Amino acid sequence: MQISSVAVFCGSRFGSRSEYAAQARALGAALGHAGIRLVYGGGHVGLMGTVADAALAAGGAVTGIIPAFLHSREIMHEGVTDLTVTEGMHDRKARMFALSDAFVVMPGGLGTFDETIEIMTWRQLRQHDKPIYIVNIAGWADSLLAMIESCITDGFAAPTVRNLFAVVPDVPALMAALESLPVQSNARDTVPTL
Repeated sequence: MQISSVAVFCGSRFGSRSEYAAQARALGAALGHAGIRLVYGGGHVGLMGTVADAALAAGGAVTGIIPAFLHSREIMHEGVTDLTVTEGMHDRKARMFALSDAFVVMPGGLGTFDETIEIMTWRQLRQHDKPIYIVNIAGWADSLLAMIESCITDGFAAPTVRNLFAVVPDVPALMAALESLPVQSNARDTVPTL
C-alpha cells in the first residue's frame, strides 16, 4: 500500500445509528493492521475517539491534533502516539493536511462538513492532488452529495467537481480503494496558500 498516513474527518458525537460507531471501529482497526498512520482531530469522544482507540488497539500509530480551546470540550485523547495542541482551527487543519497522504470523511456534523469542503476546495484550486474519500455509511452523506449536485445544477460548480472525491459505501471498500492507488511522487506536504 502506497498510502502511509490518512486524515480522518468524523464526528465528536456517535450519531443516531449503531453502524456509525461500528464502521469507525472497523476503520481504526483496518488502518492499524495496514500500518497506515491515523491523523485525526485529537479528541477522545464520539466517532473520533472510537477510530483512534481501534487504531491503537490494532497496533497502529495515531497522531492527534487539537486546538487548545477544544481541550476540554472534545476531551483530548492522552493515549495517542503523538499529540499536538494548536492555537486554533486553521492551524489544526493545516497540520492535518501536511501530515496526510489522503483524506477520509466519515459521518459527522458541521465540523466534518467544514473540513471536507475546505479540503475539496483546495484540491479544486490545484493546491494539492491528494485523494479524498467519502464513506457513505447507511447513506449518511446523501444530503452532502445532493448539495454538491445542486451546486452543479444551479451553475455554481462545474461537473468536474465530482472528480475531486470518491464515494465508497463502507470501510472494506475504502481500504480496497486505498490499496489500489497508484504511486504518486508529486504529493505536496506544504500547506496551501490561498
